[in-house]
Amino acid sequence: MAAKDDARLAKMRAEILDAAIENTTFDGFTPRAIDEAVRSLKLDPDRAALAFPGGPKDLLRAWSESLDDAVRAELEAADLKDLKIRARVAKGVRLRIEKMASRKISARRAAAFLALPLHAPLAAELSFRTADAIWRGIGDTSADFNYYTKRLLLAGVVTSTMLYWFGDDSEDSQPTWDFIDRRIENVMSFEKAKAGVQNMVSKLPSPFALLGALRYPSRGG
Repeated sequence: MAAKDDARLAKMRAEILDAAIENTTFDGFTPRAIDEAVRSLKLDPDRAALAFPGGPKDLLRAWSESLDDAVRAELEAADLKDLKIRARVAKGVRLRIEKMASRKISARRAAAFLALPLHAPLAAELSFRTADAIWRGIGDTSADFNYYTKRLLLAGVVTSTMLYWFGDDSEDSQPTWDFIDRRIENVMSFEKAKAGVQNMVSKLPSPFALLGALRYPSRGG
């Protein structure tokens, strides 16, 4: 019985997620976006409350995780063996942006939500998870310090690319794809960056704390 209940809750959660993300175009990541989704789906409000008990924060986390999971699955299914590591990473970052392309306004709303100081821990958590999904998707098996440096550096690339993409009004997003290549060329030289990052990380209780303090490069990249 519990398994059936879990399956029903997961199905309802997915339905609310789809409808609520559409609503964020107008309402942003607010309780109203969720409430309107529940109303339009004609769901029992009390039961629907179980889907996202944390409200907008849970909604945004669920959306981000669903995008990450889709990117990782696509990367794992792709034939990347002939690509250099940097090309694989660039493909992962591009895929993550492309997954949001149909919801660009919602992505902007999400960025504004995460920019609030009280949401800094969530922003750090989601940035790190996105970077981890890309690295795992391209087959990274690093451990210990190397694991964290790769994800911290890539989290900065992903976030700065998203910020650049928000201002890219071109039809094919080519300026954004060029930006990815520049950022990876400049930032993803892991051997050179390790010493500096290691020094910063050693002073922090967790990698998430660092992400909240990172300053991202300007659009000129």
